[in-house]
Amino acid sequence: MFETLTGRLNTIFDGLRRRGKLSEADVDAAMREVRLALLEADVHFSVVKTFIARVRERAVGAEVSKALNPGQQVIKIVNDELITSLGEPVGLNLTGPKPRVIMMVGLQGAGKTTAAGKLARMMKSKGERVLLVAGDPYRPAAVKQLQQLGERLDVEVETDLSLTPPQLAKRAVDKAEKGGFSLVIVDTAGRSQLDASLMDELKAIAANVNPVDILLVVDSMIGQEALNIAQGFKDAINLTGLILTKMDGDSRGGAAISIRSVTGIPIKFIGTGEKLDAIETYDPSRLSSRILGMGDMIGLIEKAEAAYEGQDMDEQARQAQKMMKGHFSLEDWLNQMKQMKKMGPLSQIMEMLPGQMGQAARGLDPTMVEKSFKQSEAIIHSMTVKERRDPDILNASRRRRIAAGCGMDVQDVNRLIKQFREAQKMMKTLQKTGGKGLGRMFG
Repeated sequence: MFETLTGRLNTIFDGLRRRGKLSEADVDAAMREVRLALLEADVHFSVVKTFIARVRERAVGAEVSKALNPGQQVIKIVNDELITSLGEPVGLNLTGPKPRVIMMVGLQGAGKTTAAGKLARMMKSKGERVLLVAGDPYRPAAVKQLQQLGERLDVEVETDLSLTPPQLAKRAVDKAEKGGFSLVIVDTAGRSQLDASLMDELKAIAANVNPVDILLVVDSMIGQEALNIAQGFKDAINLTGLILTKMDGDSRGGAAISIRSVTGIPIKFIGTGEKLDAIETYDPSRLSSRILGMGDMIGLIEKAEAAYEGQDMDEQARQAQKMMKGHFSLEDWLNQMKQMKKMGPLSQIMEMLPGQMGQAARGLDPTMVEKSFKQSEAIIHSMTVKERRDPDILNASRRRRIAAGCGMDVQDVNRLIKQFREAQKMMKTLQKTGGKGLGRMFG
């Protein structure tokens, strides 16, 4: 989502890093560029104005003039102030007697039902016994969609089209109390626009179930309109948090930066894709790092842990040691590619890589890299087990047989072997240098 903004900011920062000393004029010139970049990214003008004023005040002071690396210090200030604009992290309110009730509200098309399923999956993985409530009897197939999500997650779904949504929500909470459920997530109806009947129904549901959290689900791709929607819901009901969906989209992303400052409503989760595991607890510092092109190593580690969940960790540790020492086979390489694919779309993984490596990765075309992965998998699958484990035996006749088996040219097989050898060499070099020069090697 922030690809264009990240590119613009990195260009500005590269210019600052090259200067040994920064004058007030240098800072002003950089701030003009940052202001334009933020406005073009659809950040609210009042947020931009306040943000630039705070950064400039710190950047022309002693904090920068006395720094050993003034350019880097300005980048740090931008990061600090961006985190301030993005707001403090606020988790779910899981206090009070069980079952605790969470209401999902929002307009049609924002992704409420999918967000309810994602949240149910996340909370179930944390030990909560979740009950989903299909409180949208108006949208065609809304109930069926939630039931299908419940089946996939092995989470019970409460439905009854003969009851009004407030009545159904009340019955679900009564059932949860008797049945030992710890969390009730109520999916509510939406409308194409804010109206009195929608708000009356939401108020009636809230009065019946006394939710600990009322979460507004907002499509982050609608830009500045997201601020108006959030403010409209806030004026009508007691919103406690936001879920921003479609953060993996190609919009400018300014709403994510503006919405906390303008509305005062904390962002609690962000949706980063279509899959049920594509939801993240909102962390301003991590989001700021991504926006500024610094990567998100914590997020990357979490994705890796999820991909390896349920596997023998001792075996994974042994595999990691083999990889780092460059002693891995084509079979090991294939397994690592499969694990990497489980971590999600390659474009998201590239976005999380830090520093030079991240900049190099973001210069690649994810579609071409995905295609290369598929070709590599096909070639390795055409090999015998012995060939995968000992690539040294791959003579010309074996390579011709492998190429014919996967429908590719011998040159494709040769290219894969060359890439494999280079990967082995790179890992051995990393082991010796402790990671220095990683960005240059990756590029």
